[in-house]
Amino acid sequence: MGDAMRVLVTGGAGYLGCHVVLALLTAGHDVDVVDDFTRGTPASLSRVEALAHRQVTSHAADVADLDAMERIFATARFDAVVHLAGLRSAVECTDRVLDAYETNLATTFALLRCMAWYGVQRFVMSSSAAVYGASDDDAPLAETAPLAPVSPLGRTLVTNENLLADLARTGAVRVAVVRCFSTAGAHRSGRIGEVAKAPGAGLLARIGHVAAGHRPHLTVHGGDHPTPDGSAVRDFVHVDDVAEGHVAALEALDATSQPVSTWNLGTGRASSVLDVVRTFERVSGRTVPHRIIDGPARTVSRTIADTTRSTADLGWSARRDLEQICQDHWRWQQANPQGYPPTMTPEMPWRGGVGHRLRLVPPLPTRPSAPASSGP
Repeated sequence: MGDAMRVLVTGGAGYLGCHVVLALLTAGHDVDVVDDFTRGTPASLSRVEALAHRQVTSHAADVADLDAMERIFATARFDAVVHLAGLRSAVECTDRVLDAYETNLATTFALLRCMAWYGVQRFVMSSSAAVYGASDDDAPLAETAPLAPVSPLGRTLVTNENLLADLARTGAVRVAVVRCFSTAGAHRSGRIGEVAKAPGAGLLARIGHVAAGHRPHLTVHGGDHPTPDGSAVRDFVHVDDVAEGHVAALEALDATSQPVSTWNLGTGRASSVLDVVRTFERVSGRTVPHRIIDGPARTVSRTIADTTRSTADLGWSARRDLEQICQDHWRWQQANPQGYPPTMTPEMPWRGGVGHRLRLVPPLPTRPSAPASSGP
């Protein structure tokens, strides 16, 4: 690891976000979070502080609000930005196309504009395997594979990646793009994890909700895929591995001469939806009733990561298998049957801590000076 950095994490109170914040703190970095708390909660950040025995400063704001973001950048000198905010569920983006494009593009634009004004050059973009679309064969997808997304989510992320590539070629930023495959699981402590009732909740969260008796059955979309058991095949990767991959990508930025570096975060191992159900049943000792229905049109049957580049460049590889993903999610589910406390008030600080700092973004007397031209 290099020198400690002060990192602004967008969407840091959400599922993946709070795990990334914890990984950054554990690696010795200082962290500010900006989140509008429509999905995330201050409780997740309070728990992160208790796990890391370190403090996080969070700013309650919409990342797409350029004025609010300017005021946040004016409060501190950030060394880097890790961008996770936005709509990241393929189903939700398909149902809310205008919101998906507006949110996923405007948040990135606001960040890059503020970074240009305030001289911040390191940028980590959390992208997704959704940018690849369907593979012609069963081979794992390398970072050089064609980008042919079949969903609005994938198309918004490809647009962001193209924007970053164009901007990085001007020398204005150094960019790491991390393409996350099917992120699942929870922190081994059972203190932070994915809430099943959140919009766009993932497969493990929905399975756990059924296993705990909160839903009568799991709905499996599609049973006629050209896979061994007819259900879609994905590369399920533990959320802690994905979080550590974000940190590794950030820390690798200064060691590369490439304006944009792109890395897959996956395991390279294939698991079908029904494989996950069977593994969860074995780990939990619970039955997970499920029903197979027709899947959405153009559903990708198989998505597996080629992690050769991320292992070679970052020294990173996923260390946790599907069984541990299921074990850790079940631990979280049992300890938090309703998710986080339904409040904007942070939980109590760890013993000896000074408490979570939640800042409402105040107005500035004047706006920061902007370049006369449109800038990079």
